[in-house]
Parts: sequence; structure tokens; C-alpha cells
Amino acid sequence: MKNFSELSEKEILALAISLEEEDHKIYNEFAEGLRETYPDSAKIFELMSQEENGHRHRLIKLYQEKFGNHIPLIRRQDVKGFVERKPIWLSRPLSIDKVRKQSEVMEIETQNFYYQAAHRTTDAAIRQLLDDLAAEEHRHQLRAEQLEKQLINPKVQEKENKSAHRLFVLQIVQPSLAGLMDGSVSTLAPVFAAALATKDSWQAFLVGLAASLGAGISMAFAEAVSDNGSLTGRGNPWLRGASCGVMTTLGGLGHTLPFLISDFWTAMTVSGLVVIFELAAISWIRNRYMDTPFLQAAFQVVVGGLLVFATGLVIGSS
Repeated sequence: MKNFSELSEKEILALAISLEEEDHKIYNEFAEGLRETYPDSAKIFELMSQEENGHRHRLIKLYQEKFGNHIPLIRRQDVKGFVERKPIWLSRPLSIDKVRKQSEVMEIETQNFYYQAAHRTTDAAIRQLLDDLAAEEHRHQLRAEQLEKQLINPKVQEKENKSAHRLFVLQIVQPSLAGLMDGSVSTLAPVFAAALATKDSWQAFLVGLAASLGAGISMAFAEAVSDNGSLTGRGNPWLRGASCGVMTTLGGLGHTLPFLISDFWTAMTVSGLVVIFELAAISWIRNRYMDTPFLQAAFQVVVGGLLVFATGLVIGSS
């Protein structure tokens, strides 16, 4: 996998062609999947697909003029900085809400890519085309909104959240939620194992503090280096890493702090209640921001938490 900054102008054009071809096909799949239930929305995605195909032809023409007919295969997964796209177009029936949300992220990501790519090139013709495509991607978003107003009955289809909300989820909610889940669940075993093994609140607190801080540092660096945010619009990697690390630490400290209570069994009871609150909070956040049904989110989180909790109890009691 390459960093975006390492790509040559030839590779940047090849990547742009690959991106436009992929988006063209995805929008076609959206249109096909929505045609029966949401025919007006399907028309919008057909038009968007045609525009992406037009961009691809312009890129190929310029590439042939500059570098010949052989286009190297460079895909989005070969370059750091792209949002992972879940293949929701394979599901039937398609959810109109999920389709619109994903298309918004796709447009933002592509526009950011062209702006960054234009600044990385020195060839005048290549830079001009990339700048033009960046501007067209922006107009593409506006045109899609206009078409939606013209073709879709507002009484039947309500508009999606603004792009700013999508970016907020990408930049803050996702890394913070990942950290909170890791901190709340992964530290259960060492904290409660230490508590039952020593029957000493202070020793359990020290183990929990070490586990929480260690997990927070680890998750912060893992998030920061996984995506530099240059193409995805996910923001500064160190900001994301900080939010992930802080939430990981807080998730572990939540059920660690009660062990500052000197009475061991009182501390155990309060810590157990905090664990229940933590798991409920994670389920609510997943339901609120990640479109996961609350009962499904609660089941997944509770089962995982109970398994880790039980592991700590078994080890601590042995």
C-alpha cells in the first residue's frame, strides 16, 4: 500500500480513472436496486452514473496523450487515505437512506481527492483537468440536490442529514465509539480478575488504571496511523487518534474508579453497575449514529462484554 504523496502524475491519473470507473458502476447498481421501489431516486443515480462515466473518458483521453495506452491497475485499496465502502449495493431491497448517505460520502471523498491530486501535479494539462473535475464534483452534489427536489416528492422522501453531519460521524463519532467499546470491554477481564484474585480494591484500581492508560495509548496510535485523512475528509489523524485514545481510556476508567472505595465488595458492586451503564451507552451511540437497531446493538455489546467479564471472573477465582 502506498501513501498518496508517493504517487507519480502517471499513477495519479491511473488512480483517478479507477475511481471514476468504480463510482460509475456503484451508481449504476444503486439505480438498478432502487428502480422498482424508488423510481425517482433511481433516475438521479442513473444521471450521476453517466456523469462519472464522462469523467472517466476525459481522464483516459488525457492519459493516452501523456503516457500511452497502457494504464496500470491502481485501486483505492492500494493507496492510504480512502474510506472503506461497504458493499450495500449487493443487498436487496436497497435502503434508500443508506444509499443516499453513502453517495454523499462518495462525492465528498472524490472532490477531496481531485483537490489534493491537483496540488500534487506540475503538468499544466493534468492539473487543469483535475481542478475542473474537483469543481464538477462540487457541482455534482448541488445538481443532485436540485434533481432530488424536482423528482422526489418531499412528502414521501425526506432529505438526508447534511454533509457536515456525515463528516462529524467520520471524524469524531466513529473513532470515539471504537475507543469507548475497546476501553469498556477489553479492560473488564484484567480489572475483575485482579479484583477477585487479590480481594484488594487498591490493587484492582492499579491494574485497571494501567490497562486503561495502556489501551488508550495503543488505540490512539493505531487510529492516527491507519488513515492520514488527506483524501477521506476524516480530518486530522492526530485529532482522530486523540479522540479514540481518550475515549478508550475513559471506557476503562469508568469501572476502575469505583475501586478507590476501600470496602472491596462495595467497590465490586458499584463497578458492576458502571459496566451496565457503559454497555447501555455504547448501544445507544451505535443506534443513534451508526444506524444499528438498538436491540441488535445491545445484544452484540452485552454478549461481548459478558464474555470478557466472565473470563475475568473465572481467571480471578482460579
